[in-house]
Amino acid sequence: MEDKYVINALAALAQPSRLRIFRSLVVKGVDGLTPAMLADMMGMPANTLSFHLKELMHADLISQERSGRNLIYRAQYGRMNAVLVYLSENCCQGQACEVVLSEDCQVC
Repeated sequence: MEDKYVINALAALAQPSRLRIFRSLVVKGVDGLTPAMLADMMGMPANTLSFHLKELMHADLISQERSGRNLIYRAQYGRMNAVLVYLSENCCQGQACEVVLSEDCQVC
């Protein structure tokens, strides 16, 4: 993964509302959430939420899918994991190692 992609992802998550939105989508899993559900959960006006979703999509941390009349937002687990691997690729005192995610995680 290139530095610029990691920087974009970290910059997007460096804002409290976007971090909360992203974490909510991670918790929700593959079912995702609609903007209305997210706005209710976050206690946030729709236009503010839309701005934050756009920033997370620009960083490729979330995806958007149309389901009938609704939009469904989901966390991009592959991208999230790639950022984690990038950040930890030189851990373990330079020895090769693997980022170990929780065994309880059903999407990892």
